[in-house]
Amino acid sequence: MQSTAFLDDLQQRVSALFAGTPAADLQRNLKAMLAQQFGRLELATREEFDTQAQVLARTRAKLEALERRVAELEAGRSIGPSPQPSPARGEGEVGAAGPR
Repeated sequence: MQSTAFLDDLQQRVSALFAGTPAADLQRNLKAMLAQQFGRLELATREEFDTQAQVLARTRAKLEALERRVAELEAGRSIGPSPQPSPARGEGEVGAAGPR
């Protein structure tokens, strides 16, 4: 925590030094340019990132629970291939009426 206080103090001192020089204008211009570029990147805040990480964790847990449930249901079914649905009338028939 002391390192952040030191850095804040250093920033204030440097800012005070530059306040009356052309470097202050340069700093303002640079800060505005960086803010504009970061705005174009559409970055997420840490809070937004953490929220989405929590949503993802809950979704993953639900998915795993559903996968376990499906596996249980499949294990409870009779063993063997599932019946194939019969093709619709006229589909797959050899020698069916051709174009007229």
